[in-house]
Amino acid sequence: MKILITGVSSGVGFEAVLDMIQNGDHEIIALARSEDKLKRLYEIALGLNPNCKLYPAKFDIVHDDYTSLVNFVKQKVGTIDVLINNAGQLIQKPFAEITQIDFAAMLQSNLMGHIKMIQNMLPLLNDSAHVVNIGSMAGFTGSVKFPGMSAYTASKAALHALTECLAVEYTERNIHFNCLALGSAQTEMLEEAFPGYQSPVMAFEMGKYIADFALTAHKFFNGKVIPVAVTTP
Repeated sequence: MKILITGVSSGVGFEAVLDMIQNGDHEIIALARSEDKLKRLYEIALGLNPNCKLYPAKFDIVHDDYTSLVNFVKQKVGTIDVLINNAGQLIQKPFAEITQIDFAAMLQSNLMGHIKMIQNMLPLLNDSAHVVNIGSMAGFTGSVKFPGMSAYTASKAALHALTECLAVEYTERNIHFNCLALGSAQTEMLEEAFPGYQSPVMAFEMGKYIADFALTAHKFFNGKVIPVAVTTP
């Protein structure tokens, strides 16, 4: 499989890459904003599988130039079988204190950046490709909501709806779009949102789940927003 994944500097994205590189047949482009964390990921990956085909690249999905990214993807892997949109950010503030700039930042990081990625990668997606958007239980309809997370929750809910729309729009190309609404996994973002909370799911476990889903679930799902949670949060 030829795979592109964003948001790999830490957490579940980092762990998903480490799971996927163990299959030497996969060719993986891994994007993050931190060059140091990309270097660390690459070093660990080589330690686990010296023959892995991993191509890390520093890239900001909101602000950077997609022309250069498209050229990089063409050069390294040519086309894409799996696109995992995992990058995202969290702003946690009481609603009365949230500014329009805060809301815009959440929409840029958790929705618009993914829209730009999908639009620019569409010409490179193989027919029958699988696009996996990483959502959140925070934005899942009917789930428990938490104070201070209105902007984050709204941005994730929009990503969920976008997934359903694109699955319909690209039926003729047989491109599958699914969204995993993740519950808690022990990551830096979880610790920021819920200080002191210990998740029963480790980041590497959720990373493996994401990797397995991205590689196989298009055979069974399309246009689905799937809750992946055993606890609240």
